[in-house]
Amino acid sequence: MPFFASALSLFLVLNSIGNIPLFVALLSKYNSDRQRQIILRELLIALGILLSFNYFGNVIMELLGISQPIIGIAGGILLFIIAMGMIFPHTGDKPEDARHQEPFIVPLAIPLVAGPGGIAAVMVYSEQFHHVWLMAGIILTAWIPTLIILLLSSNIKKFLGQKGLLACQKLGGMIICLLAIQMLTSGAMALLKETFAPIVNKEAVSLPTIHK
Repeated sequence: MPFFASALSLFLVLNSIGNIPLFVALLSKYNSDRQRQIILRELLIALGILLSFNYFGNVIMELLGISQPIIGIAGGILLFIIAMGMIFPHTGDKPEDARHQEPFIVPLAIPLVAGPGGIAAVMVYSEQFHHVWLMAGIILTAWIPTLIILLLSSNIKKFLGQKGLLACQKLGGMIICLLAIQMLTSGAMALLKETFAPIVNKEAVSLPTIHK
């Protein structure tokens, strides 16, 4: 997958536009300067988490005996669920219940930004590129516009309105849905190849050679 295509898909998975209403609701009682400080801090924590899984995620999976095709299948399913949540958002959430104290790590950094979908996408893409520094560049390329959008979240919400934000979120959900299906099918094909290739090769070797 090309560099910018991977960065775009990761940016969509981070779902900065869809998270604007939650960020605005959770930080509404703070002044604008304090809001920017909190957002910057939480986004830096999320960046650290994503980079950690880029460098050490596959090592952990190898220790657990989980192969790359399994990661791809699980990541595809997880992204599909996230995409469905973006396309058909649950309106029963009440973020104002968590506003009694300043958010720290949870829920802004985790899971709103560095959520399961973003972590799974980082692990799958890092396995595809086989270069941690290139993948770090992809993460930064997706993270920078995410940071900018969330820093401007109050202004963007005023400009687009609730319906505009919802439309952008659903569009991003559609794109993530397509990426999830591609990730899922690629993982399934790789798993089938990994499972049956040794059997086919063994049968091919065992076939007797017919001499004319």
